Amino acid sequence: MEHVAMNPTADTMVSLDADNASQYLTFMLQDEIFGLSIQPIKEITDYGKITPIPMVPSHVRGVINLRGNVVPVIDLPALFGWGSSVVNKRSCIVIVEIETGGDDGVMVVGIVIDSVSEVLDIPTADIGAPPSFGAKVRTDFICGMGKVGEGFIVILNASKVLSADELSKLEEVKRVN
Repeated sequence: MEHVAMNPTADTMVSLDADNASQYLTFMLQDEIFGLSIQPIKEITDYGKITPIPMVPSHVRGVINLRGNVVPVIDLPALFGWGSSVVNKRSCIVIVEIETGGDDGVMVVGIVIDSVSEVLDIPTADIGAPPSFGAKVRTDFICGMGKVGEGFIVILNASKVLSADELSKLEEVKRVN
């Protein structure tokens, strides 16, 4: 399993400098483009062997072995209620470290994406508020809309999307339904 952080359009290494909050990794999920601040991103790895875990929510694909550590892998489209993405040759796993505020301190989670686009610098002035309606993703999962050229990119709030509380709430909802 190859562990790289790269811009596939240029085949060059991308520095994941956590000090630059205006840099966003852009990626595709089911023909939609999203952005994620590079701050919580630790690495990007090829989609490899994922070990399924019984009796977990459908948005948890399983776990991977990342240098001896067990890392849960989340299927973002399934988490958003869209259904799972089909794995292709450009599919990869973005490893994200989220501060939990609890006893554990941090949680490392992998998210499956369809393909990496690029790392973009988006000035703070070009980031607007999340939409109050019409988004295909819950608005509390969105930290802003980044203006890129003539269009916009939905910028996800990793700490909301991947929070332990959020993942456990979704499991409780599934048990009730």
